[in-house]
Amino acid sequence: MAVCARRANSHFFLDVRTRPSFDPPFIRVCKSYFRDLQMRVFNFSAGPAAIPEEVLRQAADEMLDWQGSGMSVMEMSHRGTEFTSIHEAALTDLRDLLKVPASHRILFLQGGGIGENAIVPMNLLGRKQTADFVVTGSWSTKSFKESQKYGTPHLAANGKTEEGFTRVPAFSEWKLSDDPAYVHLCSNETIDGVETFEIPDLGDIPLVADASSHILSRPMDIAKFGVLFGGAQKNIGMAGVTVVIVREDLLDRALPICPSAFEWKIVAENNSMYNTPPTYAIYIAGLVFKWLKKQGGLEAIESRNVEKAKLLYDTIDSSDFYVNKVERQNRSRMNVPFFLADESRNTDFLAGAKARGLLQLKGHKSVGGMRASIYNAVPIEGVNALVDYMKEFERTGA
Repeated sequence: MAVCARRANSHFFLDVRTRPSFDPPFIRVCKSYFRDLQMRVFNFSAGPAAIPEEVLRQAADEMLDWQGSGMSVMEMSHRGTEFTSIHEAALTDLRDLLKVPASHRILFLQGGGIGENAIVPMNLLGRKQTADFVVTGSWSTKSFKESQKYGTPHLAANGKTEEGFTRVPAFSEWKLSDDPAYVHLCSNETIDGVETFEIPDLGDIPLVADASSHILSRPMDIAKFGVLFGGAQKNIGMAGVTVVIVREDLLDRALPICPSAFEWKIVAENNSMYNTPPTYAIYIAGLVFKWLKKQGGLEAIESRNVEKAKLLYDTIDSSDFYVNKVERQNRSRMNVPFFLADESRNTDFLAGAKARGLLQLKGHKSVGGMRASIYNAVPIEGVNALVDYMKEFERTGA
């Protein structure tokens, strides 16, 4: 029996074919050996998604005893000095990474992006009834529908074509209503692979962006946004916490029906401690923020993401075997959907990918095909491995 494990881009083989029996000491040595190697695959999941291995290892080391406290972060009081230091460091590092201006507050909430589809209108409609929506894919469609429970949404622009959602309408195409409470945009569509790179300045109209699947992948001018939010499970860390960055002057517009735990003004006044926050998810997010700073910040990580995306899109474009339908100027760097020209081969493609440790490549059920999510934590080696496999599958069919 030969066993193979991968760590980073290396392979290790343990050949035990000649051993007549597996005595307990030998088994213990094998378990220790492979536990140390931490057998890992290349994970292309859209979310929950890959987390940097360095972060996972630190979290594992600190699981039972965080920095000599004798406690796991999971066990700490959210009001104790230990967790307070974790929380404040996470806030400071995120503000530094995104260059969040003093005019904006950072809140740690729960509910994810879908929750914010309700929380945003409940906090921003105030005395107005209308909010404008730029619909560019599945997630902004959900946002538009959810908002109908709280007001009268206006469809300002629609990026759907005969091929599906393949583009972001230019700002000149947006038909804003006379006096909207805000304008909603999903700046990266996880399912459809559409990303908005040109962010307009709307002046006095608050721009709200669901940036869940590309937040922290590149620098963004936060001052242009009234509100920017993102679920953690893409580029921030583990599921459970939602980052909401909101301009101070927008904190006092909530509808009376807004639950107090989700009213931004109350959450801000209590420094995200109005109710028990998702402490462990905030801790993991804080480790990711520190990891990003060690990589050189968002400018450095953007350069890496551009390289990864170019490698994958160039492979798709150079072949008639694979197809991406998104207009080039709007192609997401984080979520790359693609189709096999002969979709009868989908099952074979996925089986071959799995056998090579390339996982979570099946496209969303609403659009089909394939999707490779290449978030910050997916290394260039993973994209290289995927590209090599795509070329091999095209050449050999296996």
